[in-house]
Amino acid sequence: MAKVEQVLSLEPQHELKFRGPFTDVVTTNLKLGNPTDRNVCFKVKTTAPRRYCVRPNSGIIEAGASINVSGRRWTSDEEECAEQQPCSGVRHGGEGGGPQ
Repeated sequence: MAKVEQVLSLEPQHELKFRGPFTDVVTTNLKLGNPTDRNVCFKVKTTAPRRYCVRPNSGIIEAGASINVSGRRWTSDEEECAEQQPCSGVRHGGEGGGPQ
């Protein structure tokens, strides 16, 4: 079986941490990097869409570039929280082409 190429680097790698107080909207950032020599499509999904908003939630990262994605947690009376944001990426076929 061929080794799968890593098409996205994530910072932080495993989870986003939202720190209170949660009396107002709390924002944190995720850095998505493309270490490849081709464009990469990405989509970020939240595990709790009524509580969290991710922007931009999809797009294309140019070869060798990176972007910052903002995660927002809406107000709540909950204590400090950590929420995972699953993320996936695929190579982009270029002009007019879909993911390869």
